[in-house]
Amino acid sequence: MMSTQRTRRGLVALITAQLFIVAGAGAWGAQAPAAATPSRTTQKLVLAGGCFWGMEGVFESLKGVSNVVSGYAGGRKVTAHYEMVSTGLTGHAESVEITYDPSAISLDQLMRVFFLVAHDPTELNRQGPDSGTQYRSVIFYADATQKRAAETFIHRLAQARVFKDPIATQLTPLEAFYPAEGYHQHFMARNPNYPYIVYNDKPKIAQLRKQFPDLVKDRS
Repeated sequence: MMSTQRTRRGLVALITAQLFIVAGAGAWGAQAPAAATPSRTTQKLVLAGGCFWGMEGVFESLKGVSNVVSGYAGGRKVTAHYEMVSTGLTGHAESVEITYDPSAISLDQLMRVFFLVAHDPTELNRQGPDSGTQYRSVIFYADATQKRAAETFIHRLAQARVFKDPIATQLTPLEAFYPAEGYHQHFMARNPNYPYIVYNDKPKIAQLRKQFPDLVKDRS
């Protein structure tokens, strides 16, 4: 995965240019939409793309994102526990629930980060060193707007031939999201030197800052 991931990261600049041409400047600009007054309305998006530690860390780094919760989606409440989900038999995927302000960051921009930085959408039932259906790539859409945005984005990726392999990301209606155990929450922020984080997830943060600097929160 790592050699493939490095190659893919080296192509992100070209990818962005291709997508810009396919979709048009208005749809793919890096700048977040401006708002005359602060929005009082937030929205939520549930995504899955491998271990939720890295997904959480990436999306927590974005302007306009006020909260990210690691958890489980795709299965039943009774099986929404780490030990059970880890068997790969529950239907759950390790997921993140992203709370964001659409006046500060758009759904389209969240999709860009998801597909081009946060994970490899061409991997089927695995991500990097982790394998199993619980690590699959999924957009759990909450409504028709989210579904349409995801379908459109995947179509644009295919038109631009961004990836050599087919996109394996599933589009699944969100039935419920169940927060994971407390020790999983904000894991990257609390354990920056944990070997798994250093090897698999910190490079994603570096890539995010390099490719989409206008979307990243200022360092505190």
